Amino acid sequence: MKDDRRIPSIARRISRAWFFRTLVLFILLDLLLLFLMHSMFSALFPREGGSFFLIVLAAEAGLLLIQYFAVIRKSRKLLRPLEQVAQTAQELSHYDPAKLHSLEDAIAAVNPLSTGARLKTGDRELQGIESAVNDLLRRTQESYREQTRFVSDASHELRTPIAVIQGYADMLSRWGKEDEKVLNEGIAAIQSESAHMKTLVEQLLFLARGDSGRNPFHPAQMDLSEMMREVYDEYCMICPDRRWRLRADLPVPILGDAAMLKQAARTLADNAVKYTDPGASITLSAAFREDVPCFAVQDNGIGIKQEDMSHIFDRFFRADPARNRATGGTGLGLSIAKWIVEKHGGYFDVFSRENFGTRISVLLPQKPLRPENAPPTSPE
Repeated sequence: MKDDRRIPSIARRISRAWFFRTLVLFILLDLLLLFLMHSMFSALFPREGGSFFLIVLAAEAGLLLIQYFAVIRKSRKLLRPLEQVAQTAQELSHYDPAKLHSLEDAIAAVNPLSTGARLKTGDRELQGIESAVNDLLRRTQESYREQTRFVSDASHELRTPIAVIQGYADMLSRWGKEDEKVLNEGIAAIQSESAHMKTLVEQLLFLARGDSGRNPFHPAQMDLSEMMREVYDEYCMICPDRRWRLRADLPVPILGDAAMLKQAARTLADNAVKYTDPGASITLSAAFREDVPCFAVQDNGIGIKQEDMSHIFDRFFRADPARNRATGGTGLGLSIAKWIVEKHGGYFDVFSRENFGTRISVLLPQKPLRPENAPPTSPE
């Protein structure tokens, strides 16, 4: 109770000190005024001089009272931070240091890499700290599991081409010098596997640089329709056994990194080729979907199983491992595309049915760069 009254008491002391100093000043001024009135105005205005002096005294008294309470309020306001510091110091002085020691012991006993490890002290006053530390532990464990899985999957993916290259190199050293058929077969296999391994390493480096924020990113004004026309021309030449269609009639201007977004579009096109048979149709499109710039790739291939939908952007995930391995897939393409799209502040919209086909759309919401004459359309 004494501590609660300490700040108001200090404020009153400050006000009283100011009050008495001001009162002394007023008294001195009043004496000077009386002397002047007596020496100069008493003969001319004997009655009016006394009334004037009383009015001055009343005004001074009112001014003193008003300023007294104003100084109290201002002093309390200025002293409020000191009051808060004093209250905090008082609370800390009554805090049991044993609780801090128990918290230190509980934190030291937690293994952050152990699954399900949690901080628990049993003290209600420490529940906020427990929740924060447990949330940090959970995120650390998830990151560690992802890193461990990534290293394991990368090692597995690299082991296969290395084993193939080593096997064919051994075969060439034994029979390749004399058998031209074995020589050609070995050279072709080594070239294919080394190219696959080079692609895998480049993709791993891209993701590693992306995770550490070291991938160069150069956004500039570009047109998604023009980008999809370029991808369409490329794949008509690369994969002529598919029926390619293009729906990109109107400009779709955005601010983005053209090289990165084109890489994402190529990844979607590559996946469409892998999961469709020769002669199937694949549609590339670019348009505005509800005023949001969008590009999409649609096929009528085997589709994606519902249980696989939530994993298609995971690193090294393959919905059909046999088909992907046969076509040289690494399982990293969609992960890279996801990183690129999220770097642009965008997101994916995936629609797929088994034995019917898949449509993967990339939406890139941003400040409108849309031409005034462009009607609202959406990729189909």
